[in-house]
Amino acid sequence: MADDASRKALPRRQLGRYLRKQRTAEGLTLAAVAKPMEWSISKLGRIERGEEGKIRKADVQQLCDILGFGEERTAVMVGLAQQADVKSWWHAFGDLIPDGFVMYVDLEWTADAMTIYRPDLMPGLLQTAAYARALDRIWFPHDSEEEQEGRIRVRMERQAVITRKTNPTKVDVVLHESVLHTIVGSPATMAGQLRHLADMSTKDNVGIRILPYSAGVPLGAPIGPFVILDFAPDDEGVTEPTVIYVENYTGDMYLERAADVAGYRRASATIQHAALDAVSSRTMLRTKAREYLS
Repeated sequence: MADDASRKALPRRQLGRYLRKQRTAEGLTLAAVAKPMEWSISKLGRIERGEEGKIRKADVQQLCDILGFGEERTAVMVGLAQQADVKSWWHAFGDLIPDGFVMYVDLEWTADAMTIYRPDLMPGLLQTAAYARALDRIWFPHDSEEEQEGRIRVRMERQAVITRKTNPTKVDVVLHESVLHTIVGSPATMAGQLRHLADMSTKDNVGIRILPYSAGVPLGAPIGPFVILDFAPDDEGVTEPTVIYVENYTGDMYLERAADVAGYRRASATIQHAALDAVSSRTMLRTKAREYLS
């Protein structure tokens, strides 16, 4: 039962955070919202803290109406409530939660630190617009240029988490060397991307290291891309649990059980130990960038 509760906690906390933020923005007190819902103030407070159990769809819809959510945002809130009520902790985007709303983006924006491993592609937070555009054209071949450019703008805006002046997120990235050799777009695109990585790695809050071919298979088995998201205490001194985001072709997973977190931390430590140091990694990036232009 404890495992089930843990698996349902994240969407419940997300739901509570959005409801609390909207209530505050509307200048409403807990009492002002709880009264038309015929709830106690303590119950609404538990919902906003992500502590309440199952919430009926009709209640979520009524709550959203009181708070002034539009139709699309209401659907998102209903999706989060439903996600908290299913057995599986993982979900494919667009299943219960509508397309266009990605829980991960909110987690990314609020994280204090992120540990990223990519054995395949550049992580979105470090992609240049040209690199992102080349991927997007393959993934959405039938979309208009306007739609594609809109997604690129969103991706570029996401990167503000590591470049903003106030509390930039600390990012520690390990890329497999094969990522440097996998051509996305043109050689010029790759050269620009690798130079960008090298430049970003000079920032105090950004670490980028390369896992070389010579390191072999550090874990003894292949492992896919993952992100470890850690959070700082909020204004009330509450720290949200670490979340592991595991990207998959057919559906992404969010894990926060202690055993899962510990397992990915061990994997990350092993990969980090086998990776090149920061200076050697930066040198490799700049050298390979020059090769693409030669």
